[in-house]
Amino acid sequence: MSLLARLAPHLPYVRRYARALTGDQSTGDNYVRVALEALAAGEQQLSSDMTPRVALYHVFHAIWSSTGAQLETGELETTGDASQRLLRIAPRSRQAFLLTALEGFTPSEAAQILSADPRDVERLIADAQADIDAELATDVLVIEDEAIISADIQSLVQELGHRVTGTATTHDEAIDAVARHKPGLVLADIQLADGSSGIDAVKDILKTLDVPVIFITAFPERLLTGERPEPTFLITKPFQPETVKAAISQALFFHPSRQKQAA
Repeated sequence: MSLLARLAPHLPYVRRYARALTGDQSTGDNYVRVALEALAAGEQQLSSDMTPRVALYHVFHAIWSSTGAQLETGELETTGDASQRLLRIAPRSRQAFLLTALEGFTPSEAAQILSADPRDVERLIADAQADIDAELATDVLVIEDEAIISADIQSLVQELGHRVTGTATTHDEAIDAVARHKPGLVLADIQLADGSSGIDAVKDILKTLDVPVIFITAFPERLLTGERPEPTFLITKPFQPETVKAAISQALFFHPSRQKQAA
């Protein structure tokens, strides 16, 4: 089996992870591209002691450790609004948190990926969560046509300390909800009740409102091709509460408008 064939099922998810880690699609995709080029050139190899998915993330982190963290440090020095917020969570802690909460790796697998002790990974996760939990709560719009899923999301959002100030099951309801109350975060399904698109609803919302968005879909690979502008944050159905928590925390933490407010 070719290298590409072995890695193809995992590429959408390592892109998702890279984007969440960096808070930017193009930056995250670039790091994934560099990792794949290193594999193709023989500069990096997939470890035979790891599963293909764990090995791919391990290679990504080998690239991140040698170039990504340094590039990120350079960016922080030149982007005043973002620097203070980004510095609250060290890259290593963000990695451990996202690997377990967003990507679903066990602490042991995350330790393999990061070449770290599992106990250190647990500490890094706790450090990241403490920093993220310090963020202020926000108002949330939930765009979801399945009543049970919508109720679950609303309950989880409230458990996290946020306020659900609007719900919608169609494109038009979403636009009306935003007109009534501007949210600080949007959680959106892709396929809505009347056949309308959650993607279209979000596009219309973003024309007048600068707000972080998390898409919810059973088919994340359809939005993670690397071929067009795509959402940075996705939640895959069926979702786990920890996954929602990680995505919400990262979306709010990295969104530029919130960075400016905190500066």
